Amino acid sequence: MKLIFRGHEDRYAVEQSLLAFFPEERPVYEPAEDGEDHALVTLSRSPRYNTAVTTITYHGRTARGISRTAVDPQLAEYEAERLRQKAVKLSFFKAAREITGITPSWGALTGIRPGKLASRMLEEGMTERQVDRVLRDTYFVSPERRRLCIETAEASRRAKADLRPEDISLYVGIPFCPTRCAYCSFVSQSVERTLGLVEPYLEVLHREITDAARMVQEAGLHIKSFYMGGGTPTTLSADQMDRLLTHLNRSFDLSGCAEYCIEAGRPDTIDREKLQVLLDHGVDRISVNPQSLEDHVLTAIGRRHTARDVEEAMALATGMGFPHVNMDLIAGLPEDTPEGFRRTLDKCLSYGADNITVHTLSLKKGSRILLENFTIPSAEAVGEMLDYANAALRQADFRPYYLYRQKYMSGSFENTGWCISGAEGLYNIYIMEELHSILSLGAGGSTKMVDPVHQRIERVFHTKYPTESSTRDSICLIVSITTPTTMMSDVPLKDTSAPNAPEKKIGSAHTITIPIAPRKIMLLSTVVKYSVVGLPGRIPGMKPPCFFMLLEISNGLNVTDV
Repeated sequence: MKLIFRGHEDRYAVEQSLLAFFPEERPVYEPAEDGEDHALVTLSRSPRYNTAVTTITYHGRTARGISRTAVDPQLAEYEAERLRQKAVKLSFFKAAREITGITPSWGALTGIRPGKLASRMLEEGMTERQVDRVLRDTYFVSPERRRLCIETAEASRRAKADLRPEDISLYVGIPFCPTRCAYCSFVSQSVERTLGLVEPYLEVLHREITDAARMVQEAGLHIKSFYMGGGTPTTLSADQMDRLLTHLNRSFDLSGCAEYCIEAGRPDTIDREKLQVLLDHGVDRISVNPQSLEDHVLTAIGRRHTARDVEEAMALATGMGFPHVNMDLIAGLPEDTPEGFRRTLDKCLSYGADNITVHTLSLKKGSRILLENFTIPSAEAVGEMLDYANAALRQADFRPYYLYRQKYMSGSFENTGWCISGAEGLYNIYIMEELHSILSLGAGGSTKMVDPVHQRIERVFHTKYPTESSTRDSICLIVSITTPTTMMSDVPLKDTSAPNAPEKKIGSAHTITIPIAPRKIMLLSTVVKYSVVGLPGRIPGMKPPCFFMLLEISNGLNVTDV
C-alpha cells in the first residue's frame, strides 16, 4: 500500500499499524494513482492541538479517521513528540478499523515495548484499574494483552526498585552457530564454515574485555547482570569457554552480580564438560532453546538435532544443578500447527525449566523463510498457539515478567517471557524496559547508554561480522549512569568551566577531570574508542577510524570525550 505523509514523517507507527491491519501489504512511498490503494496521513499543528487525519482507500472503499491530542508548552520535546505520534497512529487505527472491520489484539499500540506505557502510567500514580481503562478506551487493547502489559510493567517496577545509580549490565556476543536457522537474521557464522575465525575472534574479544573492565573500574560502575548470547556461545569448545570466562572473571568484579547467564541455546552444542565449565565459573542461569519439539518442524527450520536431543540436554542441565534454566519456543514456525505447539509446550513444562519464553515468529529480512518463501501458519493459528500458552503457563504457576514486539510479527502479536515466582531473568527486564545502561562487547551487539531522568538513550553499534571484529584496531564502548538528588537546569551539557583540568588517557580514550559540585548534576558519562564500528547501514569492511562524539555531564567525577 502506498503511504503519503503530510506535515510529518512518522513512518514507524504507521508501518506497524499497516502490518497489523493489512498483513499482506508492504509500505510504498510514492505518489498514488487514481483508484490505487493508499493511505493519506496528515498532521496539522496549532497552538492548542495536534490533529491527525488519515484517509485510507482500499479495494475501492474509503474510510477516514481523526485523532487530536492537546499541546502543552511545558512538556519536554520528547514528550511533545510522543503526543504527536499518538495522534497519527490513532487516526490511522480508526480509519483501518472502519475499513477492515477488525481490531488487532494490541489495538492502536505499535511500539516495541508496550509495557513502558503501562509503567509510565503506574509511576505517575495511576492504579492498575485506571491503567487498564486507558489501554482499553484509548488504545483498544484486548483484555489478555492488557493483562500482559500491566503484569510485565509491575515486574519492571520491582526490578527498577532494586537498581543503584552505578549499576549497568554487561553483554558479550559470540557470533557463531552450528547451522543457520531458517527464521534467523542475526549476523552469525556457521562454525562448520568459519572454524578458523573462532580463535582470532576470541583473541580480540579478550583484549576488548581488558580495556572495558579498566574503564568500568575507572567510572565506578557496578555490573548488576551478565549475559552471554549470540549466536550460540556453547559452539565454543570447553577449553575456549574456560579461557574466556576465566579472563572475564579476572577482569571484571562480578562478585555483586545478581545474575550470570549464558545461552547454551542449541542442544547439539551442549555436553557435560561444557556445562561443568559454566558451573565452575559461577554461571547460575542458562538457556536451552529448542524453538519446537516437533521433529519435522526442526528439520524445516534447519536444525540438526531432534526433540530427543533437547530432552537429554535438559535432563543433563537440571541434573547438574543449574539454579535457573530457560527454554525458548516460537509460535508460527513453518510446518507447525496449534496441536504440535501444544505438544511442545507441554513437554517443556515437564522438563523442569523455571523460565519459558514464548516468541511469535517474526518475518525478518534476510531470513530463509522470506528468501525461500516458506509456508507458515496463519495469524489465526498463531493466535491459537499463544492463547494456549497463556492459559497453560498460568495453570502451571508461571507469570509473565517481560514482553516486547517486533516488526513483521505473525498476527502482530508479541514475545513474552514467563517464569515461576523468583526466577525472573533480570537482564531481559533491564534491556527490554531500558532501565539502565548495557555495555556490549564483541560482535553483533550495541552498547546502550540510558539517561532515565530525561528518558534519553544513546546507542553505539558494534561490528556485525566476526571477520570485522577479528581485524579491528580497538573497541567501541561505554559508559553509564549516576543519579543526583537535584538537577541544575543552568548547567551546560558541555562543561567548559575547567579549561586547565588534568587529562588522563585510558587506552585510546581521554578522561578530563572537572571539579563539579557533587549531588548537583545528573549524568550520563560516555567513553567511545575508535574502531571499525558497525554503524547502521555501514558497508562491511569500512576502514577505521570511525569516530563518535557522545558527551554528557558526569556525576562530578569526570567528563569523558573522544
